[in-house]
Amino acid sequence: MPVPIRLVLVRHGQSIWNLENLFTGWTDVDLTAQGCEEARQAGRELTREGIQPDVVFTSVLKRAIRTQWLMLDELDLLWLPVLRSWRLNERHYGALQGLNKAQTVERHGEAQVKIWRRSYDIAPPPLDSDDQRHPRFDRRYADVAPGELPATESLKDTLARVLPYWEQVIVPELKRGRQVLVVAHGNSLRALVKMLDGLSEQAVVELNIPTGVPLLYEFDDALRPRASRYLGDPEAIRAAAEAVRRQTEKKP
Repeated sequence: MPVPIRLVLVRHGQSIWNLENLFTGWTDVDLTAQGCEEARQAGRELTREGIQPDVVFTSVLKRAIRTQWLMLDELDLLWLPVLRSWRLNERHYGALQGLNKAQTVERHGEAQVKIWRRSYDIAPPPLDSDDQRHPRFDRRYADVAPGELPATESLKDTLARVLPYWEQVIVPELKRGRQVLVVAHGNSLRALVKMLDGLSEQAVVELNIPTGVPLLYEFDDALRPRASRYLGDPEAIRAAAEAVRRQTEKKP
């Protein structure tokens, strides 16, 4: 019996700035100890499901890179080819990067922060071009055309940069019948899920992707999604997604 065409999407494990509840974006922070364990558990879930990826795609940010490394170590597949691209990076949060989410709510109001954080087509305030946090100062983006480097992004902008990579690089691997693993970030994955599931702009705003939980898609021969589900304990997955939703709530 032929193996179904499968795609696995995984948001990186908990990062240091996830734990500290800071807007991260393109800031290159590492995983926490919990995030490392989430990554290993994601690998164990793939083993339990009998999934053996053939090729891996990830961003150029270390929290995603380390997550895929720990997953492949758990799967004993460290030899697999891994392709990295800035197009799979997290959404760029502009001048919000490094700010505490709850404190930003206190300063600007919950409604405004939700617009910046979760609206489809409204971006946060941009970084100044001479701000040292701007990606043009980071050597990993030296080969990216300056006009393509964002100073801020909406989710719509994120989808616009992810989509060409999906169509030109990832889809051909799926068409070859290869099992594909994508390890990326909350918003770059929300962009992919919006496209795969045909979500409306409003529906994707309310979508919460938990850290370190594999999301499995199976496709028909025409590469249309025929089923999708998270792998793991349903209650734990719901709790993790709820924790993502509550990140900007005011603390008592």
